Amino acid sequence: MPPVFQKYASMAVPRYTSYPTAPHFDAGIGARGYAGWLESLNPAEPVSLYLHVPFCRKLCWYCGCNMKLASRYEPVADYVETLIRELQLVADHLPGRVGLSHLHFGGGTPTALEPDDLERVMDAVRTHFTVNDGAELAIESDPRTLTGEMTRRIGALGFTRASFGIQEFDSKVQKAINRIQPAEMVADAVNGLRQAGITGINFDLIYGLPHQTVDTLRATIAACAVLKPDRLALFGYAHVPWMAKKQRLIDEAALPGAQERIDQAKAATDLIQAAGYQAIGLDHFALPDDALAIAARNGTLKRNFQGYTTDTAQTLLGVGATSIGRTPSGYVQNIAETGAWARSVDAGILPIAKGHAFQGEDIMRGHVIEELMCRGGIDLDATLRRYNAAPGSFDAEFADLAEMERDGMVTLDGHVLRLTEAGKPLVRTVAAVFDTYLATRNARHSVAV
Repeated sequence: MPPVFQKYASMAVPRYTSYPTAPHFDAGIGARGYAGWLESLNPAEPVSLYLHVPFCRKLCWYCGCNMKLASRYEPVADYVETLIRELQLVADHLPGRVGLSHLHFGGGTPTALEPDDLERVMDAVRTHFTVNDGAELAIESDPRTLTGEMTRRIGALGFTRASFGIQEFDSKVQKAINRIQPAEMVADAVNGLRQAGITGINFDLIYGLPHQTVDTLRATIAACAVLKPDRLALFGYAHVPWMAKKQRLIDEAALPGAQERIDQAKAATDLIQAAGYQAIGLDHFALPDDALAIAARNGTLKRNFQGYTTDTAQTLLGVGATSIGRTPSGYVQNIAETGAWARSVDAGILPIAKGHAFQGEDIMRGHVIEELMCRGGIDLDATLRRYNAAPGSFDAEFADLAEMERDGMVTLDGHVLRLTEAGKPLVRTVAAVFDTYLATRNARHSVAV
């Protein structure tokens, strides 16, 4: 790594799964505004659906997600009822029956539901939407609590992809983050899903965890390679105890330092690629014949709140507490507190807490950021022409880009911007140059590497 790598790697920047990012949403967009956006959709265009289940049956200390510990099932059962009612509420505002190109159950742990309740939610989805041929149906799971009956039901319901949070297989690291799951447990879960007909398997790995080293990551990646998931994601642990209070249970003294994080990220990336996986954007990897790898090669790769995706739908409907959605008009986010979310749904009101209506250069700058994140470069002049923007719209960015070019992070051929090999792991920092909202609010983000 060049000497300046540390300079950029330690910068705190967003992950850019949207533009503007969620800290810049506000209460100006509410239920009425979102209803109008839904009503104006083209019913001939497919949409994506994200369903959020904020319950887990076990607590992981590293997790920064909005989740609740399901010590009793009654609150989960109540949540299911409200989720089904929200699906009806959203469908009532659509201009007609629309097709689904992608569906993703996230959390939390969606498989914390009882199998019958998962089936009831999927029945509601099929009641209100047409699941298009070839649609990807994905669900997140936890191998520690995944039962044989749930595995069989996931297969019977037509799911095509399942995701596991592996994070790290080293027992000392697992104990430090309160997630004990031996490789044998994960192998049993993967084999069960494949036997049930789920052909797509995703693993999530994390570097920067307490007591983690390059050697523990090497052993973890070797164990993952034996199981041959179709896709791997590699994320840097974001220690944000001011937001995720459970992270206060982690011993900060055991966390790797900045240089150790850089070494771990580099080593893990090299090891995953050596195991036969193609690098996808910033932090994803896929086997060469996987749809995500093909999309990366043919230039159709996209990015949304689930990360890198093959989904090209312009509308993502978020259902469930704290879920985020996107329409061609802007973003919305549901109420996070499950009680308030349920009361809104029960009153027949779309449970929107905040959002953002696209304005000014938002869509153009979002395009620039997505191109950098997905394809590692962009022709800025062509972008200005595409969006009929003023010729000097990016002039303010060129001072920062020129410094990055001197530091070996990017190249500039006229106004064609490209990330170098050294700059690719720092794409979030390069993307931040085009973020006109970043300095307008005191939002805290994780470091770039």
